Amino acid sequence: MNVRRMLRKYFIMGSQNCKRNPRDILLEAIDAGITAFQYREKGAGSLTGKKKTELGMELRAICREHNIPFIINDDIELVDTLEADGIHVGQGDTTVAYLRERYPNLIIGLSISNREELNKSNTALIDYIGAGPVFATMTKEDAKEVAGLELIHQLRNKEPLLPIVGIGGINESNAAQVIEAGADGVSVISAIAHSENISETVSLL
Repeated sequence: MNVRRMLRKYFIMGSQNCKRNPRDILLEAIDAGITAFQYREKGAGSLTGKKKTELGMELRAICREHNIPFIINDDIELVDTLEADGIHVGQGDTTVAYLRERYPNLIIGLSISNREELNKSNTALIDYIGAGPVFATMTKEDAKEVAGLELIHQLRNKEPLLPIVGIGGINESNAAQVIEAGADGVSVISAIAHSENISETVSLL
């Protein structure tokens, strides 16, 4: 799989991000041209247990039908149950060393928000970096300090060959800046999940 191409328009969503049926939102986003999907059922109002798995299965089926890579946010049990294409983790989540040993063939993404995290991360074991937050974001309750476009520049200089996707506060008006800074793509949550015209939003990302 071409990871750089996969990251170009990377949609992240859980039911807690949706004001309407998440299945409909995902279908519209796929029709509009997203290149990957991450199931992130986490935070206030999110589903747990059986309901979380059931929604994941429905969204997984939609992605499979439309050949869209399906990534799980830090939930090994779901990775196995849903036969995900990959997993994305943060600095305090399951280690990439463990994940790569357990899943030698899956796509592994790691969040990096500053140079210190970059220096301590084993980037040889991952397939891409999720860099950010690039801009201020209200979606994640535990969002770290805004890193700015400078983080993208730093990561690209340090890891010229590793795919990078920007995350955090990205929308139609600033996505181009993230690509120009050196990222291969942009990942968004609310820009698509809350959009009143998903087709137009995705085309502008």
